[in-house]
Amino acid sequence: MDLQKAIQLRILNLCKERNITINKLATLSGVRQSTINSIINGHSKKVEVLTILRICLGLDMQLNDFFDNEIFKDLDDE
Repeated sequence: MDLQKAIQLRILNLCKERNITINKLATLSGVRQSTINSIINGHSKKVEVLTILRICLGLDMQLNDFFDNEIFKDLDDE
């Protein structure tokens, strides 16, 4: 799995775990819904760390907690 796909899955899993929609995540994080949709749909090829940080802050979690997940353990080197 590549990093982009792992980030997509992590965001979707966090929303599912917290029972929130992408729209609610956008509201909580201050990140535009269109930006989150672009990440989720794979249209955004490079996700900025600042965007992930804002998502983390909106979810009341640390950046290292976002990446401390099995999804990121076996990334492709591409």
